[in-house]
Amino acid sequence: MIEDIELETLINDVYEYYGFDFGNYSRASLKRRVNRVFNLDGFTHFHEFLSRVRTDPEYYKRMIDEITVNVTEMFRDPSFYTVLRKDILPLLGTKPFIRIWHAGCSTGEEVYSMAILLKEAGLLHKALIYGTDINSVVLETAKNGIFPLRMIKDYADNYRDSGGQEDFSNYYIANYGFAKFNEDLAEKMVFSQHNLVSDTSFNEFDLILCRNVLIYFDNNLQKRVINLFDDSLAILGFLALGTKETIKYSISQSKYKQFDKEKIWRKIK
Repeated sequence: MIEDIELETLINDVYEYYGFDFGNYSRASLKRRVNRVFNLDGFTHFHEFLSRVRTDPEYYKRMIDEITVNVTEMFRDPSFYTVLRKDILPLLGTKPFIRIWHAGCSTGEEVYSMAILLKEAGLLHKALIYGTDINSVVLETAKNGIFPLRMIKDYADNYRDSGGQEDFSNYYIANYGFAKFNEDLAEKMVFSQHNLVSDTSFNEFDLILCRNVLIYFDNNLQKRVINLFDDSLAILGFLALGTKETIKYSISQSKYKQFDKEKIWRKIK
């Protein structure tokens, strides 16, 4: 297990050598993730690990990818997707075009979930979904739209619990233990790398989803990211966060109104 002072050395060196700033990440969460990589790759001394990170850019990239991976699933928290299906999408459907941003999309399961919701609402043809993540490895999985078949039963259960009425198997082709989701869903998606720590706004969106990412950041970085979302969100647009996340301490409450008991806010000015 690495010590706190060693973690600070790693944070400083990563910033000095590569320009990547972990400084505002939650120390407890970051330490758990660094320890996981440290043990996974068989290191016994911190100086060996630090030297490898400093001198091997490919290993540094692997470390970043391992540390920044997030766990996700399709239609995670079905009650949240019920609100999207019944309350949010009908309001967005009045717009001539709908832009949606999944920030920190990981392997893309929630992006495909959104595409299915849009398709069933008759809105997919006039929508574009942006999926971004700092982690290049997970983005490749997202672009391919191929997920383990063993997960599909859980995803189908979530889908039904969220109000889905169709046969879930209509949305993918099963082969060799994997499910490949249909191209008509994927063609309405754009996946690209984006760093919430340092990158700026790149479009104006009607709905931004960033669920269970902010919990890895400290208060200052959470405020920065919430303000980035504010800059990226159209008036009367919606912001959706994870169950343990809030905008309450990050931005003026006069600008947003909580839309539902789920963590969804509407920008009112």
